Amino acid sequence: MYKSKPAQLVLEDGTVLQGKSFGYEIPVSGEVVFNTAMVGYPESLTDPSYSGQILTVTYPLIGNYGVPDESINNRLSVFFESEKIQVTGLVISDYSFQFSHWNAKKSLGDWLIENKIPGIYGIDTRELTKILREKGSIKGKILFPDMDNIDFVDPNLENQVAKTSCTEVIRYGNGSKTIALVDCGIKHNIIRCLLKRDVNIIRVPWNYDFNTLNYDALFISNGPGNPEFCGETVEHIRQALNKEQPVFGICMGNQLLAVAGGASTYKLKYGHRSHNQPVQMVGTNRCFITSQNHGFAVDNNTLGSDWEPLFINMNDGTNEGIRHKSKPFFSAQFHPEASSGPVDTEFLFDDFLKMINTK
Repeated sequence: MYKSKPAQLVLEDGTVLQGKSFGYEIPVSGEVVFNTAMVGYPESLTDPSYSGQILTVTYPLIGNYGVPDESINNRLSVFFESEKIQVTGLVISDYSFQFSHWNAKKSLGDWLIENKIPGIYGIDTRELTKILREKGSIKGKILFPDMDNIDFVDPNLENQVAKTSCTEVIRYGNGSKTIALVDCGIKHNIIRCLLKRDVNIIRVPWNYDFNTLNYDALFISNGPGNPEFCGETVEHIRQALNKEQPVFGICMGNQLLAVAGGASTYKLKYGHRSHNQPVQMVGTNRCFITSQNHGFAVDNNTLGSDWEPLFINMNDGTNEGIRHKSKPFFSAQFHPEASSGPVDTEFLFDDFLKMINTK
């Protein structure tokens, strides 16, 4: 049983919320964001797209099914979305000290402590979410009474992609088609989804010149933070578009593909971070339930004449994907691999493979 040491969540606007610690005790600062998912905290905490952020989970029951083991298979985590916890801190309403699940190996609190990530419970996450929805994502910090105060940190002023990308070339699979995969902070389930479709993957760092490789298609991954830091990646993508080989981007990949095509991006007020975001495929009556985690979006008004929106968010009308009007280039802002989350749009991986196989 934890001692439940007092802790505070302090927001940049002066709001102070009192809670108790159940993780590693060290003051941290970052951008405070919220996620409305009912399940999937192991996946959310290891999602690189949360790098630099203090995650507020709005669902009130957290920790009840513990944390699975950290098995690795084919250099991929079996149960997580990356090799470690990526969030800067975790904020919840009520922590379940007792956990029960056939797959659980440890408690959430123990896992946080092992990864040196602070966690705070006893916070009115409903009130906190109201603040974030009114004011937008804001800087915050988790503090402890007997430790020094720290300054607020804005993670969007740092290159979060460079922090979460791989640092060397990694190869997977033995398929007949080769995909060059640009790792901007990739979720492991994207790689799993591609490998299920019998391909060969060359995973490269975010700023690696993949145009020097021999490949059949290009995949641009998800990732955290501001796409403006990825100028090198954009230039490499722009060169790759001249080859007219199939290109598929997810999340950050959507934004980088759009910028390479001449469009621009902007920061959303509080981002899209949930499992139940409805998106519509443009030009159809088809609507899909999607999992999302991003703080920036593509400006539809800046798309060039050769590009068009592919998906639109039904809640706020923002861009959820683009496609080229005549060439095999497309992207999705949401997560079709969705682990954990809805799998309504996993068919996009099949569409990508069809493009590759018809080249």
